[in-house]
Amino acid sequence: MGLVAEFDIDCEALPLAGVATAVPGATLVLELQFNHGDRPPFLVTVTGGAPPAVEDAFSSAYDVAGWTRIGQAGDTRRYKLRPALSLAEQLGDAIEDLAELEVLATADAIIERIEVLPTGWRQTGWFASRDAFDRFRAFWQSNGGFHLRRLTRDGEPEPAGSGLTDRQDEALRTAYELGYFDIPRGASLADVAAELGISASSASERLRRAQTQLVEETVATTWPPLSD
Repeated sequence: MGLVAEFDIDCEALPLAGVATAVPGATLVLELQFNHGDRPPFLVTVTGGAPPAVEDAFSSAYDVAGWTRIGQAGDTRRYKLRPALSLAEQLGDAIEDLAELEVLATADAIIERIEVLPTGWRQTGWFASRDAFDRFRAFWQSNGGFHLRRLTRDGEPEPAGSGLTDRQDEALRTAYELGYFDIPRGASLADVAAELGISASSASERLRRAQTQLVEETVATTWPPLSD
């Protein structure tokens, strides 16, 4: 069974990261057309941000040779950008194994969304297997940084997320706000239970289940493998 993941790649050399830095009020979503030679065009959807500021950032970006506004609908604009560099030229100093990066581009995975951040890219992707996901993760852990935000199996009724129930979420938030997780603690388990209107034993069980779920969706997403 496949996996669906959302994650951040920390690599400021990735295309358009400088543009995201220049226009922090804009959201940039990038599509790459890999079947267009070694300099695939950038198709960028921009939401928010002042159009002149965004377009000035495109014009000033070292990795953009030219751009065209294709259209606009409300606050959303679509652009086609011509890269100034090939991916190899752009990432050569930041990536140790460019050949492996090219392999990843044709791996058993579909990256369906790339949001450009000042620190790199935030991606959402589908992976055919755990091995495909682990290879992708391991590459970026060795070539910058990789932060997993959400992970779930495909076919599940809910989108990728923390997996917490509403009651578990409420218990964690209440405990946090009361200072239960502070060092030293600012509230006791009895205080949390009283705020939730349940017994101390019920509060303890709810918090343990919530913490276990968060560990399974974050720390344990890389080891051990998800159970079938």
